Amino acid sequence: MAYDRPGGDGLVLGVPKAAFRPSPVFLGLVALFAVSGVLTWNGYGSVRFNVFLFVVSGWLVSLCLHEYAHAVVAYRAGDRDIAHRGYLTLNPLKYTHPLLSIVLPVVVVLLGGIGLPGGAVWVDRHAIPGRLRHTLVSLAGPATNVLFTLVLVVAVRLGTQSDGPVEFWAGVALLAFLQLTASVLNLLPVPGLDGGNMIQPWLNPQWRKMYDLFAPYGFILLFALLWNPRIGGWFFDAVFAVGDLLGLPSWLYATGLELIRFWR
Repeated sequence: MAYDRPGGDGLVLGVPKAAFRPSPVFLGLVALFAVSGVLTWNGYGSVRFNVFLFVVSGWLVSLCLHEYAHAVVAYRAGDRDIAHRGYLTLNPLKYTHPLLSIVLPVVVVLLGGIGLPGGAVWVDRHAIPGRLRHTLVSLAGPATNVLFTLVLVVAVRLGTQSDGPVEFWAGVALLAFLQLTASVLNLLPVPGLDGGNMIQPWLNPQWRKMYDLFAPYGFILLFALLWNPRIGGWFFDAVFAVGDLLGLPSWLYATGLELIRFWR
């Protein structure tokens, strides 16, 4: 297949340039994140509701960027059709499972304070040659969460040394904690999740067949593992230990979690 070079014809590698423009939905989420952050910082209106909007919109923006990272690496690796599916516009409404990728993670954030990963973008694996490229496509999303975690932790550590409002930094700390939990969860070698998909190309045919059999039930398996008191305890102990190692104040993100539950 021949691809057009970027030019004045509105095409990039045979794909309309509009396929690469951020969608109004994503830009609206970014605007909501910025405005709610300003309201929280200045103490306008209900601070608890402002923190709620700040954390939820920030989390949704990070979900969009997580899935965008998968999509853009897949596009570069050979799946050109992914641009036609709308994934490169950062529009969460284009995801294959909006309920699992948007609604469920937000509900889990509000109820449990966990950054739940979501399966959203469909990648044509047959269009991508080489096992390493497949692994990099799966790694791109969790790598985004890890990067966000580090940036937000640095922001919290620097910001709490200033005279800024504690409610604002509690929201940022909670976002950092959510990114941390999402990083750990996404890197677990669970079939169907990013961590499992990273190793799937390297399995022998027999193990790969078993993996593909369990992959559609990865979310259920994840919940079952976290529901187990011992395994769930190990997971949260690990997350809290990493948070402490990074210097993320536990009392601050706990305050943020309490603030976003504004209905209490």
